[in-house]
Amino acid sequence: MSEIDSTQKHHDLIYDVGMHKGEDTDYYLKKGFKVVGFEADPDLIVDCKKRFSKEIENGQLTIVEGAIVDPQSAEALGQTIKFYKNLNLTIWGSINADWALRNEKMGTRHKVIEVKTVDFTECLKKHGIPYYMKIDIEGCDTICLKALLNFKLKPTYVSIESNKVKFGKLLEEFRLFAKLGYAKFKAIQQQAVHLQSEPKPAKEGLYANYTFQKGSSGLFGEDLPGNWKNRIQIIMEYMEIFMFYKLFGDSGILTRFETGKKLRIFLCIVLKRYIPGWYDTHAKHSS
Repeated sequence: MSEIDSTQKHHDLIYDVGMHKGEDTDYYLKKGFKVVGFEADPDLIVDCKKRFSKEIENGQLTIVEGAIVDPQSAEALGQTIKFYKNLNLTIWGSINADWALRNEKMGTRHKVIEVKTVDFTECLKKHGIPYYMKIDIEGCDTICLKALLNFKLKPTYVSIESNKVKFGKLLEEFRLFAKLGYAKFKAIQQQAVHLQSEPKPAKEGLYANYTFQKGSSGLFGEDLPGNWKNRIQIIMEYMEIFMFYKLFGDSGILTRFETGKKLRIFLCIVLKRYIPGWYDTHAKHSS
């Protein structure tokens, strides 16, 4: 498949793929960016339309309604798809049945509804290539990355929620990043996003003096803390992160024991970070 080279890149545009309640969209708007937000949950869409009515009216925000699907899947042939709407944690809504089963095991409930399907490649053609693309759609993030293979231009920055279950899947994510031309990376602990503070002056957009909510994606691009790492360095960092997942994760070896829980608290204090938490991978394009 030849790359599409006619689609423009907009340096004032951000894609918020997985808007949820608009926690990240609000931040991007306040920094002066235009936003295209994607959301599948109909109730969350209604809330976001009310919250951002002014920005929608003046054209600063566009909301794309529906679930992004793999164009190679059988579901892409239909106009709707099953969406597992989580009744306890709205952020865990997903079209991924395995993801929904995992969430059930974590003690949450869901109901199945039908939502419209969205072709992400067509959205990129329509709205253009963004400067930054935040992707967080519960188990389907790589669908959006694969869509970028169709285009000559790429976002300068991209972030996804990294795989925390299978290290092999994580390596697949980095192979895809490399294929797309992304060469620098940061692993950002998401459990501590509410502790982030925006640098002043901001390197990305306007300084918003923003207070991040728990569950938001936080800073992006050159505003992120820490140094950019190459592919080998970031994989080495994730090897340590996965060790903590194995020991203290949702089904960790030590999680079931009281001494293990105390050890986790001790390590959090010593290492000055949440353990194991969960991480977003931020990628910077080589261009």
